[in-house]
Parts: sequence; structure tokens; C-alpha cells
Amino acid sequence: MRELRIRTLAGIFALALVLSWAGARMWDALGTLPAVPVAAPIVLAVIATVLTATALSIRARLRAQRERRPGAKGVEPMMAARAVVLGQASALVAALAAGAYGGAGVYLLFGAMDVPARRDQAIYAGLSVLAGAAVVAAAVFLQRVCRLPEDDEEPPPPAAAAA
Repeated sequence: MRELRIRTLAGIFALALVLSWAGARMWDALGTLPAVPVAAPIVLAVIATVLTATALSIRARLRAQRERRPGAKGVEPMMAARAVVLGQASALVAALAAGAYGGAGVYLLFGAMDVPARRDQAIYAGLSVLAGAAVVAAAVFLQRVCRLPEDDEEPPPPAAAAA
């Protein structure tokens, strides 16, 4: 399984931010801008909490297994792989959502901040971006916890061809 790179997530975030800003600008010119849901930062924060709890649990179980503590419960490889896939998928979706809410927030921030409803929407969008960043951080942490010991080492150089 390939490691998810921060550069990829930053690119997704930036692209979604630009497209969302342009879309919000166009949508507001045509009519009413859709609202940023109050639940968006809450849901993203819950996902970040679940990913962090999973990473801490797996890390504790791996540490207990390495130290050969009596009664230590090991980590099944398939469970660790599923946790990493969940983390990677969550990070990708969170980067996309944070970019989308960030673009709407930037538009609202530089738009009509004198309207209380728009100010609240900009706050919700900003909180959504922060919660999305927390999801990405938790997913990267989970990915690092589930890394195999062989993944830390450099691959051996290829053998020289015999002449």
C-alpha cells in the first residue's frame, strides 16, 4: 500500500478551494449562496477523534506486543490495513471538503461581512477548514503508526549484473 503524501492532500485542498471560491462567486451573482452547514465542522471533528483514538489504540497494542507484555493483544495485519485505508480515504475527503468550505469562507470573508448571517457562515467555514486539517493530521498519524518496520528502512540496492 502506498503512503498518502501531504503534497497530494495540499493539491486537492488548493484545487477545491479555488473551484469553490469561483463557484461561490458565480452562485452568489446568480442568486443565493448555499449555506455552510453547522454540522460540517462537528462531523469532521468526530472523524478526527475516531482516527486519533484508533491510532492511539493500535500504537498501544503494538507497543505492548513489542515489549512482550503478558496478555498483550496483538494487531492483526488486516485490521491495520483497514485502519490505514480508512485514514487515507478520510484524509482525501477531508482535504476536498476543507478546500470547498475554505473557498466559500474566503468568498464570504472578503464579501459582505457586515451581514450577521454571512459572518456566521464564514465562521462555520473556517471551523470546517480547521476540523478538516485535524482529520488530515489524524490520518497521517494513523498511517505512521501502522507502518511496517521494513517500511522505515531504505530498499536494498539492486544487485549488480554478473558479466
